[in-house]
Amino acid sequence: MRIALMAAATAVFLTACGSTPPPKQAPKVEVPTQSTAKQAVVNLASASGSLVSGKATLVPMSGGVHITGTVGGLPPNSTHGFHIHEKGDCSAVDASSAGPHFNPFAAAHGNAESGPHHAGDMDNVVADREGVVKLDIHITGVTLGGGAVNDIAGRALVVHAAPDDYTSQPAGNAGARVACGVIKVTQ
Repeated sequence: MRIALMAAATAVFLTACGSTPPPKQAPKVEVPTQSTAKQAVVNLASASGSLVSGKATLVPMSGGVHITGTVGGLPPNSTHGFHIHEKGDCSAVDASSAGPHFNPFAAAHGNAESGPHHAGDMDNVVADREGVVKLDIHITGVTLGGGAVNDIAGRALVVHAAPDDYTSQPAGNAGARVACGVIKVTQ
């Protein structure tokens, strides 16, 4: 009898353990995908004593924003980090006034092509033998205009002196900020 009671108690205990609800998942963050602006421009000015400058045009495209343009004054055949930074302020000589990478969802820094990354993380850009980069970049998960949490209008584009290693936290160890410009909506 005693064994039967212990077996019954064990069965009740195991059944109770098995009926515990699974842990709650973090709520899924809805990312607005609708841009309200049709176009923005960025005039990249030199920073940190560099001679780097350029111009970029941004237009909304399927799930993000497309960036085209040209950046010059870089060393020939060199690779550079290129990011959207949080603040639209390039007033500091070293462009530190632009703040950290744009990161509205508090993600770890990483490669935009795979795994977690800041909304402002993009692939490195490569200068040609004349030290010029021809920008042709599609960045997903951001909008242009409208004031959503992932809106990049009014923020800064920054070119770094070195390539982003995509692993160092919090910003990829891309070195000095050699050019900076504010994303200004034109249409």
